[in-house]
Amino acid sequence: MNIAKHKYLIMLVDDEPDTTLTLKEGLEGTGFALVDAFNDPLLALSAFKPGIYDLLLLDIKMNKMGGFELFREIQKKDKNVNACFITAYEIYYESLKHEFPGLNVGCFITKPIDIDSLVKRIKIELEPR
Repeated sequence: MNIAKHKYLIMLVDDEPDTTLTLKEGLEGTGFALVDAFNDPLLALSAFKPGIYDLLLLDIKMNKMGGFELFREIQKKDKNVNACFITAYEIYYESLKHEFPGLNVGCFITKPIDIDSLVKRIKIELEPR
């Protein structure tokens, strides 16, 4: 694979292998991003290196560690990392604020995920502000 043609490097963490495979192939197939995919959030946490990834795509509900907890642990290594959260459930912002005070989250992606829509959303998140 020619890494030079990819614009971004993304870490994808979802405990469903079918989801990670589909999203990885979709994003890499467009030439938009190179994706490091993990099905184990603890393995993803141990593999994370500061300053490497342009964006994290994290499933909210996973075994061992949920996406919000994983994000908080990763932020201890890199406070500037960007993340979008993947969910198959409706987001209840008030309960999120209560459960995770201080977590500033604005990017949610709902399943099922369309690759074209995902690319558009990622572009929005990674545009300079």
